[in-house]
Amino acid sequence: MNKFFACLFALAFMLAPSVHAVAADEQTATPLVVPGARDSTDLPWASDGEANVPYVFHDPEHESRMTGFEYDLVNAIAEKMHRKGRFIQNDWDGLIPGLSRDLYSMVVDGIEMTPEHKAAVLFSRPYYVTSERIILRKEETGLDTMEALKGHRIGTIKDTTAERMLRRQGGSNIRSYEEETNAFSDLRNGRLDAILLDAPIAMYYGSISDDMKLVGEPIGSMEYGIAFAPGSRALRDQVDAALGELIKDGTLHKILARWNLWTPLMENYTGDHAQLDIAPVEWDRYRAAMASTTGNNWKVLIHRYVGFLPLIGQAALMTLAVSALAMIVAVALGLLLALARHYGGAILRLTAGFYVEIVRGTPLLIQVLFIFYGLPAFGIRLSPFMAGVLSLGLNYAAYEAENYRAGLLSVPRGQMEAAIALNMTHWQALRLVVVPQAFRTVVPVMTNDFISLLKDSSLVSVITLTELSQTYVRLSSTYYDYFGTGLMVGAAYLLLGLPFVRLARMAERRMGRSMGGTVGHH
Repeated sequence: MNKFFACLFALAFMLAPSVHAVAADEQTATPLVVPGARDSTDLPWASDGEANVPYVFHDPEHESRMTGFEYDLVNAIAEKMHRKGRFIQNDWDGLIPGLSRDLYSMVVDGIEMTPEHKAAVLFSRPYYVTSERIILRKEETGLDTMEALKGHRIGTIKDTTAERMLRRQGGSNIRSYEEETNAFSDLRNGRLDAILLDAPIAMYYGSISDDMKLVGEPIGSMEYGIAFAPGSRALRDQVDAALGELIKDGTLHKILARWNLWTPLMENYTGDHAQLDIAPVEWDRYRAAMASTTGNNWKVLIHRYVGFLPLIGQAALMTLAVSALAMIVAVALGLLLALARHYGGAILRLTAGFYVEIVRGTPLLIQVLFIFYGLPAFGIRLSPFMAGVLSLGLNYAAYEAENYRAGLLSVPRGQMEAAIALNMTHWQALRLVVVPQAFRTVVPVMTNDFISLLKDSSLVSVITLTELSQTYVRLSSTYYDYFGTGLMVGAAYLLLGLPFVRLARMAERRMGRSMGGTVGHH
């Protein structure tokens, strides 16, 4: 038991400065968010930079650097406002909730200005107008119109104009995805017949792939706008003014031209029909970067994987720190719950039992989201790191409580009676006799639960923490390399858990008896 706690506390203290350094380093990539974003002198804004080409994404040439036409646009807007843009990474599903939580001032992520979206947030004037495009495998023909897509397996992104168009038309087997990279992977592997997506995504994923092609004419149109919280009219008006200046002086035209995204739709919307001699340098750079990094020869792979090591190392530190601190919370609270259920009065037993059943009966993901996004409604604002530690710790405390209760039941009743006969108080008997014996019984299960907690820590990625699983999504989607990247991240999880596997086996050998009476989290 002492070794287990020594390991956890040592990890917590050793990793604290490392995690702080990781957070500082991530300010240029996926920074940790802090409450009170609107009071800042900079311009904090959010997007989902995982697999989000060409909007906001990690530069294939420099993984720690963000790029994209929206990234350039926000920086230009901030410059017009004499402020400095500060990018904040958040998952797509958490972008709008993050506005109400005051994590950032605005969201820029290709958000379509639909009536449903306008009812939830304030929008700037449109900064981009685009259409839908159809993508096929190179050898496919015929599926070049919406009507032709009927009766086929069509992939798209959930909650988008493309998905709504397909559902309104009917007749297709629609498969909606969270990430466009998964749709392209399924098209490549024959699980889809076609993909319908916004034109920028279609061009940057379909046009650079030798085995895919864009077909047919542009379909429909939609507008992208910058989203603000309903109470941010003053900031929205300032951004609108800056955006208007960018349109008027041709800066928006230049940004989009560099990304090869200036289209007739944008000409008509802005009234800017100037013929600028601007090469699509960002488009060319992205194509060259992907051509040089997506090869399968050993030199390319080794160079790529060596470049992954610092990012995976930082993510592993975050995973280990969150897990170690959460386990300390789980052990302490779990013991209190077990004592309350076993030795407490009726109210304590009922309260502890209610807590255990509620926590065990609800998904961990819901608990993470509730603590991070729900508690601010009651004035409780936690950083992503603290919210991750607390949610994991509170969840695992319920399972640890059951382990400890089983351990307490395994201690013969005569031990308590003998201690009291030796003039010990009830509290002294618990602290010095019963609890130590119960803990020795459950140490192997505790170490196994910590290994499970390491893996479950992947869920904190939904509240903007960049741990191992989110790093895997980022790297694999950038380079379309799910196998090699998966092996590296899997190896990182294995290396993190191996010491505790060894510790569990040592504890089991020292116990010298079956642990059938106690059960772990998994």
